[in-house]
Amino acid sequence: MKMIDMTKAARTLAANKYVLLVLAAGLALLAWPSAAEGADTGGGDALAATGTALTTEAERLADFLENTEGVGKAQVLLSSEGAVVVCDGADSAAVRYAVTGAVGAYTGLGSDKITIIKMK
Repeated sequence: MKMIDMTKAARTLAANKYVLLVLAAGLALLAWPSAAEGADTGGGDALAATGTALTTEAERLADFLENTEGVGKAQVLLSSEGAVVVCDGADSAAVRYAVTGAVGAYTGLGSDKITIIKMK
């Protein structure tokens, strides 16, 4: 068996330290869990519910939104894919912004999954 020359090994490692650093960073990123592998995506309690429980959560959220200034009467439709809010105050940008923020905070949905519509 051949003995490893430690000084030669140390020089080789020193010469390739940046390559080894990038390799280690890549391996760390590969080991990081992703949402596709079933990691928690931060969704709220409302989206964990199903069936009538989801309807109850939508009613609770509608009651809460109706107590927000400018919203007026509100109805909420929730699913695991998104949320639709129909309310009297949807013609105001400030109300739409507030409603989107409240629904997002409650459900964990992003603003791209929340639609605010004016009630007729």
